[in-house]
Amino acid sequence: MLKTIKKYTRLYGMFIKNCLIAQMEFRGNFMMSLIVESVYLIAKLLYVLVVFRTDLHVEGIPPEGLLLFIGMHTVVTGLYVGLFFTNFMKIPEYIKDGSLDLMLTKPVSLQFMASLRYVDLALPIPDILVGFAMIGIGWHAMDIPLMFPQLAGFALLLLVSIVITYCLMIIPALLSFWFIQTGSVSEIAHSVWDANNFPMSIYPAWVRRIGTFVIPLFLITNFGPMFLLGQLTWLHAGLSLAASLLLFAAVRLFWKRALRVYSSASS
Repeated sequence: MLKTIKKYTRLYGMFIKNCLIAQMEFRGNFMMSLIVESVYLIAKLLYVLVVFRTDLHVEGIPPEGLLLFIGMHTVVTGLYVGLFFTNFMKIPEYIKDGSLDLMLTKPVSLQFMASLRYVDLALPIPDILVGFAMIGIGWHAMDIPLMFPQLAGFALLLLVSIVITYCLMIIPALLSFWFIQTGSVSEIAHSVWDANNFPMSIYPAWVRRIGTFVIPLFLITNFGPMFLLGQLTWLHAGLSLAASLLLFAAVRLFWKRALRVYSSASS
């Protein structure tokens, strides 16, 4: 197990290195990506301006506390764009043009190759920096202790968020094994994603149940801030970790099932 982890960690490091080299060959595009994403982020920060100008409170959480939720959403959005988005968009292309045939010959996990091969090192930078800045401001303003239990719990729930993001957002790509056009499913997924930057308490109870227990979208951006605000215990954090691992196992089975219906482009 340790040898396998070391192998894939080194391989992923090579992926990052190769992507960095490729992006540095076109530094103008790299800088333009930073600028475009920064402008887009400024537009998103209008949410923050509205929250503070209206002195919005949600279930007793003041605007400073809401920064934790908006910041968490911004950070995870940056991680999704940097680590997964490009790969998930390419999976349908691999299926159509036969690139998947070549990947099948590699002595590594096909799912690892197809879903983690590309890393965007430009687009996520503004989101991650600004997102953590908002979390830091909210953390300080809400007088949350900066101690190991809070840091460890938040880091654990951030890891849970990344795993669940991978699992949920890869599903539209996997549907490409059965259907030719899945772009509309991806658009729906991204639309739902953008609706998750506020506490889930703003939604009706039945929406919260679906978003927590059926499609665990609210675990991505809500559980970390809720833990910091004392609304979640370590038991809930442990259960969310178990749920993310079960979801990953389900997606792994879904991937294997999709491969069984895959027809090689050369056949």
